[in-house]
Amino acid sequence: MAFNELTSRAVLLYDEWLKEADPRTEDWFLMSSPLPQTIIIAAYIYFVTSLGPKWMENRKPFHLKEVMIVYNFSIVAFSIYMCYEFLMSGWATGYSFRCDLVDYSRSPQAVRMAWTCWLYYFSKFIEMLDTVFFVLRKKNSQVSFLHVYHHSIMPFTWWFGVKFAAGGLGTFHALLNCVVHVIMYSYYAMSALGPAYQKYLWWKKYMTTIQLVQFILVTLHIAQFFFMEDCHYQHPVFLYIIGLYGMVFLFLFLNFWYHAYTKGKRLPRAMTNGTALTNGPALNGSAVKNGSALKNGFAVPNGKMAHSWEGYQNGNGVCKHKEV
Repeated sequence: MAFNELTSRAVLLYDEWLKEADPRTEDWFLMSSPLPQTIIIAAYIYFVTSLGPKWMENRKPFHLKEVMIVYNFSIVAFSIYMCYEFLMSGWATGYSFRCDLVDYSRSPQAVRMAWTCWLYYFSKFIEMLDTVFFVLRKKNSQVSFLHVYHHSIMPFTWWFGVKFAAGGLGTFHALLNCVVHVIMYSYYAMSALGPAYQKYLWWKKYMTTIQLVQFILVTLHIAQFFFMEDCHYQHPVFLYIIGLYGMVFLFLFLNFWYHAYTKGKRLPRAMTNGTALTNGPALNGSAVKNGSALKNGFAVPNGKMAHSWEGYQNGNGVCKHKEV
C-alpha cells in the first residue's frame, strides 16, 4: 500500500512539473515523454557492456575504416552547423554571456534557439555510435565506465533541458562542446585516413589543453550565476547540474594532465592481459594481443587519441613517450 501511495505521489508530482514544460517542444521527436529515450539509453548500455562484447567474442573485428571516416567527418559538419545555429539564435546576436534568460516566446529567434537545443540533444544519440564502433571493432578496452557514463548521462539530462529550458545561459556549454567536437572529430577523421595524414596532426598534443579550457570556461561561466543578485533564471537546477558536470570533468582532465605530463607516470601499453613484455623487444619485433600491435618496438594501442610507447629494447627497460 505504501508503495502504491508513493507511486501515486510521484506521478502527481511529475504531472505538476510537466505543467512548467515548454509547449513549443512537446510535439518534437522524443520529447513527449522521457520513456523513449530511457529505453534507448538502457539498450545502449546493455549492448556496449554485455550483449555486444559477447556477440563479438568469437567473431573477427569489423573493418570499419570507410564507415569511420564518413561518420567522423559527418559529426564535424553537424557540429559546425550547430555552432552556427547557437551563435545566430543568441550567442552572437544579443546574449550578454552573463544573465541570459530563456526566451519562451514564439519569435523566430527564440524558436530557432529551442530547435538548436533539440538538435544538440539528438546529436548525443548519434555520438553513441562511438562506443558501438569500439565494440564492433573489438576495442573493448576503450569502453570504460566514464566513457559509457558520459554518453548516457548527456542525452538523459538534455531531454529535461530541452523540455524546460531550451535557451539562455544554460546553453553556453553546448556551444563550447560543439566547437571542441569540430576539433576532436576532425582529428579522428584524419587519423582514420591513414599514416599519410599523420603529418597534418601536429596539433594532437593540444587536445587535452583544449578539453581543459572547455571545462574551465564552462565552470567560470556558470559560477557567475551564484554571484549575481538579480538574475532570475527560470530553472536554476540546470545550472547546478552543468556546474557540477563541468567541475567533475575538469578535475578528471587535470588529474590526467598531472599524471601524464607533469609526473610522467603514463604507463607503456606493452602490457596485455596483465602480462608485461619486458627484458627486450617482443618476439620477432611484433606481438598482437587484444588488437594492440607491437611492431618494430612500438606499441600501437586501441582507440582514438592513443599514444605509442617505445618498447623495452636492448634489455634496458627504458620506456619513452612517442607521438603517433
